[in-house]
Amino acid sequence: MDSEYPREIRSSTQRPFTVYTRLPDHYAVHRTRVDKSPSKEAVTTVTDGTGVIEVFRGEVDERLRAASTGEIGPVYALRPGSAPVVPTGRVFIRFRDSVPVEGRLRDIEQAGYEIAQRIDYAPHAAWLKVRSGKIADSLKGIQGLEKITDVENVEPQMLTQRTAK
Repeated sequence: MDSEYPREIRSSTQRPFTVYTRLPDHYAVHRTRVDKSPSKEAVTTVTDGTGVIEVFRGEVDERLRAASTGEIGPVYALRPGSAPVVPTGRVFIRFRDSVPVEGRLRDIEQAGYEIAQRIDYAPHAAWLKVRSGKIADSLKGIQGLEKITDVENVEPQMLTQRTAK
């Protein structure tokens, strides 16, 4: 799994010095079905609106990969010891205020993405998903999105466990 995913990911175009670093001793299992109870071995569990993401410590073995009904992906952190974050494969993109996303659909598609969710109050922004559906492809394609004319910000969706304040 290590070579599939970037070792580091910028948190956004606007904050290029804030970097997520992959945790080589963690992995995440993304399940769209929530019919089974969370694993007791999970370090943390995150819900993403479409399912459950469980974070585990250790390395993925082939037996787990074969038995899993969901995608197995990487886990990142902003700094050593901070809460683990999990990429969903969705990417937020925002163009200059005067440039609607609809005007850049061809560029978005050429970069390998499609619109996952429009934002009614912000026609210059949208959530994207990579056409292949693979988290690795989504993370690797971010640089291509950043090169589109009039882009102001691109950032991967990273989820962490909700904490009470």
